[in-house]
Amino acid sequence: MSTMAGSPKSIERGSGLEPLRAKSGWIVALGVVYVIAGLVALGSVVMATVATVFLVGVMMLIAGAAEVINAFQIKTWGKFFLWILLGVLYIIAGFVTFENPLLAAATLTLLLGLALLASGIARIALAFSMKAAMPWIWVLFSGVVTFLLGLVILAHWPVSGLYILGLFLGIDLVLAGASWIGIGLGLSKRS
Repeated sequence: MSTMAGSPKSIERGSGLEPLRAKSGWIVALGVVYVIAGLVALGSVVMATVATVFLVGVMMLIAGAAEVINAFQIKTWGKFFLWILLGVLYIIAGFVTFENPLLAAATLTLLLGLALLASGIARIALAFSMKAAMPWIWVLFSGVVTFLLGLVILAHWPVSGLYILGLFLGIDLVLAGASWIGIGLGLSKRS
């Protein structure tokens, strides 16, 4: 007993993709903007790094202000001054990033390199603890690549602080743009 409601075409139509199909050109355009922004960032990784650090600084200021405001909203909580202190520290860190963006970039890059090393070691350990029937080789491969990336960043630190954040931003924007273009083109083909 087959009905029209169970057919693949009707499932696809009922999935909520119709509004997106109508805007597939805009989705492709968004992807193109992302790719162009990524290529600009890759063309000037130092400036992209500084822009990334400024964005982190703005986020720290916003988070710090939110912490302070929140502390005054919940004055009865026993850790009021701790909450105020955390907010003030975020605000100070935000201003420090504006005062010396290259130092902030070097610090963020150092933390990124250390985090990648730790993550790589954890993935490698996880791969060796997995059962043979599981796809442990891909976890191992991911761990080795992550570990090596962290090692390369730290081996060139502090100079890598000038370009790593901008390089990662540029690569991320290009990949995000390519995925949006792919989604937009895929939606337009299905209409």
